Amino acid sequence: MTSPSTTLSLVDTDPAELAVDAIVIGVHSQTGEQAATSGPAGALLLASGAESIAAAFDGKLTETLALLGATGGPGEVIKLATLGTISAPVVAAVGLGPEPSGAAPAPEALRRAAGAVVRALAGAPRVALTLPLPDDADAPAALRAVAEGALLGGYRFAGYKTKPQPARREPVAEVLVAVPDAGDATAQAEITRAQAVTDAVRLCRDWVNTAPNELRPPAFADAVAAAARDAGLGVEVLDADALAAGGYGGIIAVGQGSEAPPRLVKLTYTPAGGGNGKRVALVGKGITFDTGGISIKPAQGMWEMKSDMGGAAAVGAAMLAVAALKPSVTVTGYLPMAENMPSGTSYRPGDVITMYNGKKVEVLNTDAEGRMILADGIARACEDGTDYLFETSTLTGGQVIALGKRIAGVMGTPELCERVKDAGDAVGEPAWPMPLPDDVRKGMDSDVADISQVNAVMDRAGHMLQGGVFLREFVTDDVAWAHIDIAGPSYHSGEATGYWTKGGTGVPVRTLLALIDDVAANG
Repeated sequence: MTSPSTTLSLVDTDPAELAVDAIVIGVHSQTGEQAATSGPAGALLLASGAESIAAAFDGKLTETLALLGATGGPGEVIKLATLGTISAPVVAAVGLGPEPSGAAPAPEALRRAAGAVVRALAGAPRVALTLPLPDDADAPAALRAVAEGALLGGYRFAGYKTKPQPARREPVAEVLVAVPDAGDATAQAEITRAQAVTDAVRLCRDWVNTAPNELRPPAFADAVAAAARDAGLGVEVLDADALAAGGYGGIIAVGQGSEAPPRLVKLTYTPAGGGNGKRVALVGKGITFDTGGISIKPAQGMWEMKSDMGGAAAVGAAMLAVAALKPSVTVTGYLPMAENMPSGTSYRPGDVITMYNGKKVEVLNTDAEGRMILADGIARACEDGTDYLFETSTLTGGQVIALGKRIAGVMGTPELCERVKDAGDAVGEPAWPMPLPDDVRKGMDSDVADISQVNAVMDRAGHMLQGGVFLREFVTDDVAWAHIDIAGPSYHSGEATGYWTKGGTGVPVRTLLALIDDVAANG
């Protein structure tokens, strides 16, 4: 199921003369001192880029917006009928927060503002954005942020409704971004990249939002493989028989309780001429539905466990963007997929599983299934050979408890964790490095196997860290690695905000792509 997409292009025409259905301007909130001396304009400052529109309103634009309740708060959208003063019938003012001192708004502020206003303008087929862009070296990052925000804010899952929804306005179909020179090669390159990246994020969201009965492991593997082949990637799919024959004990154990058998999908991108010689492996958790298995979860909220394949969705989508962007580094994606169901054939607490790398794992909680399939995927990636390994998964509720719903936890090689943090900060997907203490590993000692799958006394202290400690056992010493726990930020259950809509967010597709760019540029 593919959701309708939004197209985006650049324009350098006077915004007041653009033949669009709505024109977007940015407004800043004022400080107390500014507001006290601003007169009838109230607490608003017009952001740069909309000067001709303000002139068309005889300098009364901010005053009118203030009378309509505009404050300039981040993400606030106020619409105003232009009544023929400019070509567009509607002006939409989006809040950018306080005006930064001597600088344009931060890229993430622009990204969120663009997302909020494009979503608010659903029903307007063609929209132009005149948000403030710097005229210095920061201009490409700001333009990229506006483009990404607009394309992601306009996302809406196609859904399954069988009756027409008369009150439901269609998402914006076309977005124009006002820039000084629409023919500038750097600006055009940013738009091309933003379209490829957001196409991947939107597809990741579609996969996460799909009903779990329609995306069980075989169907998910088929969907990823078909998209990857169309994109020109190398594709290998291991079915249940091949997994059993290959010794993928973790994937088989988790998947054996379901009538929909597990899969492992491997996607390969090789740059022309071999690129810079570096190799990146991406591994993503693909639990298409997680009941907890024999250690069954509470019923409340279990429906959100359709999103437990968000890591695999992100890796698969990122690989499609890699195929389009063609970085100068070899990238391989590994997507282990299983459905964790309770049945007479389910794996049990107390089972000892032989993993792909030969290690013996004592199972204490069948609801800690993600690490079991990821361990096999990580071991295979290391066996195939890689320099950097980035694994992402909705792994633990401990991530949400420790860091909330917006910030991912990252564990692994310290230097690589810092690179993940920097990449996340740059694209608006924050991550925070966490430790892997020796005492947490000691608590996972097993009396009968090499390691217990969780703390041997079922203690949830350091729950997020237990997942990272377990996965570390399957990374070879020569590989730099990072585990990115996205249990919170991969799925948004609240009201839409910024460029996040309800449901799958697409985190961390953009972080993974930024990391690949980093490795391509810097090794």
